[in-house]
Amino acid sequence: MFKKVEKRPQMTFQKYLNGMPARDYVFDGRTYEEQIAQAAAAISQADHVLIGAGAGLSAAAGLTYGGERFARLFPEFIEKYGMTDMYSAGFYPFPSEEARWGYWSKHVYENRIAPPALPLYQTLLELVKDKSYFVLTTNADHQFYKAEFGGERIFATQGDYGLIQCRRGCHPKTYDDADMVNQMHRARRDCLVPSDMVPKCPVCGGPMTMNLRCDAYFVEDGDWHASARRFEQFLDDCLTRRTVLLELGIGFNTPTIVRFPFERLAREHRSMTLVRLNLDEAFIPQSLGGRAIGINADMGSSIPELLEKKNALCP
Repeated sequence: MFKKVEKRPQMTFQKYLNGMPARDYVFDGRTYEEQIAQAAAAISQADHVLIGAGAGLSAAAGLTYGGERFARLFPEFIEKYGMTDMYSAGFYPFPSEEARWGYWSKHVYENRIAPPALPLYQTLLELVKDKSYFVLTTNADHQFYKAEFGGERIFATQGDYGLIQCRRGCHPKTYDDADMVNQMHRARRDCLVPSDMVPKCPVCGGPMTMNLRCDAYFVEDGDWHASARRFEQFLDDCLTRRTVLLELGIGFNTPTIVRFPFERLAREHRSMTLVRLNLDEAFIPQSLGGRAIGINADMGSSIPELLEKKNALCP
């Protein structure tokens, strides 16, 4: 008689999202040098590295949404609308579609089209390129693609500045906006784009918007679902192998996508180690013990130092 072996059910993206915040947060009491050394050793010994990246990573790389960069790039919008930063500007009650696309064409141009692959992202790729890795990111700036992590290894779950959709989500398709944004950027005057450049939905004729998850009408197109399936397959492979959950720049704006699920995965699977890099919020669940490392530092320095330490372990 052959014993029937039941197949373990695959971890779907929706099941993955069932995470809850820890109740035993503490700051990592090890020295910075010890944190870097232990995180580098964990990455070096891992079979898989699952990267979870948020806005803090791009800010550390130079794509800050406020401060000097915002003042330098958006002076006309600051003067006209009193805007204070790019994040809150995305929710501004623009008086017209010409005004709304005037802002968004500028935002997309400066954060998605104009920037090259940033050095910090390239350093991060050097850190993991010899590993089986996958990227789950809430960032919409396309930096992981530009740094050549490989599109088949990236799941940008919250959308991409390079895509637009029907505002009402009347059909499950997105559209590349690069040509449109470049034309708007050249034609913009007094923070407005010409009326004939305002995009209309090709199906319902209604207004269009950025493909960003901000309401119930976010379009998850075919590429989104294909990325979700690849993520699920990678995660399924991680469940029984030595895996580093490398969390980069995730705060409490959208913690349900990376931060809370990563904590749950580490609690439920002793083969997993959580490495959390965050400038201000790198506290970790105390119950995870040595399987959680919280590096409370500027990633512009800590990621290169992780690479240097890892290379020293495996020259």
